[in-house]
Amino acid sequence: MAAGDLTTLPNVKQWNSITAIGDDALLTRLITSVSTFIRTWLNRQLDSAVYTESYDGLGGTRLSVANYPITAVASVTIDNLVVPLSTSPTVAGFTFDAYGILLRQGYRFVRGQANVSVVYTAGYATIPEEIEQAAVELVTLRYVERRRPGVSSQSVGGENLSYRDVDMTDSIKTLLRQYKKVAPT
Repeated sequence: MAAGDLTTLPNVKQWNSITAIGDDALLTRLITSVSTFIRTWLNRQLDSAVYTESYDGLGGTRLSVANYPITAVASVTIDNLVVPLSTSPTVAGFTFDAYGILLRQGYRFVRGQANVSVVYTAGYATIPEEIEQAAVELVTLRYVERRRPGVSSQSVGGENLSYRDVDMTDSIKTLLRQYKKVAPT
C-alpha cells in the first residue's frame, strides 16, 4: 500500500470477489490513482497532521481554520499574547470544536493582519469508512472500464453504443460529498 492510498488491495479484491493474483499490480496502481483523484476532488487534507497557521483577527470570538476535524489545539496566540485553554464555560481562554477555535470570557480575535497564530492537529487517524468504500467502488469502476472506457451500454444486433461522461457515479459522490471542502478558508 502506497502512502496516501485510501484503501487496500485485499479490500478491493474482497469487494470484487477476486481470488487470483494476476491483476494485483493493476489494481494496486488503480488504488493509488483513485486515491489521488479522490483527495483532489475533496479539496482537503484527510490524514491527521499538525498545522501552524496565521490568520487576520476580525474582532469576533470564533475562528474557522483551514483543516478539519480539529482533534487538538496546542496554542492560540493573538498579538503575541498566549491565550490559555479554557477548562469550562466560565473560565477565560480558548476551546475548540471540529471546525474552529472559540474564545470565552472576554477574549476576542482582535482586528489585525496576520495577528492570530494557531497550532493545531486536524484530520483523521484512520480514513472514514465512507471514503474507503468510495475508493473501493471507484477502483472497481476503473477496473471494469479498462476494456471499454466510458461505455455504459451496448447492443449487439442494432450496434447501439452509449457512453458515460462522468468521472464517478452518483453513489460514489454521495459517499464523498459530506467530506468535500466546498469553500476555501
